[in-house]
Amino acid sequence: MGMGQKSEVIQHTQNWVQQVIVKLNFCPFAKPAVESGGIHYHLAEASELEEALHVLIEQCEYLDDHHEIETELVVYPQGFDAFDDFLDLVDLAGQLLLAQGYEGVYQLANFHPDYCFDGELPSDPANYTNRSPYPMLHIIREASLEKALASYPNPEAIPERNIKLAREMGLAALQAALDHCKK
Repeated sequence: MGMGQKSEVIQHTQNWVQQVIVKLNFCPFAKPAVESGGIHYHLAEASELEEALHVLIEQCEYLDDHHEIETELVVYPQGFDAFDDFLDLVDLAGQLLLAQGYEGVYQLANFHPDYCFDGELPSDPANYTNRSPYPMLHIIREASLEKALASYPNPEAIPERNIKLAREMGLAALQAALDHCKK
């Protein structure tokens, strides 16, 4: 992947954070992190499972050394296009964080262009709350998350609110918003 393509992937991801996650308020904690410059974006050139897991741990170590960074998006533009393959990465990534002693330090969230909640139809607009331009793992500092949750009224209602909003917007509008991130 050439330098221009790399910067394009990161730009698309930043657009998605701004134009979807922040604008639609899918994550009420994203806007302050964006405004403070506290989000680190890392493009993983790994396309195989083992390499991808290695990159994840490298990025956890990077966060260990860079406390000014609140959260990180590790973007995997190659090798994990199939959602089922990506779920294998997600499962192993969670196990690896535990094995490496990161329980209570970092938490993972995940996003994918074909994200589908378990038990839901792929056509359910609610899936767009976790759909992104590229497969990615979101490394979240647990201490930051706990602090944000403590200061946010009724955080357990966030997923329900997001699902309601996504279904009200509908598939066409959400797909258009996602597609716009790559322009």
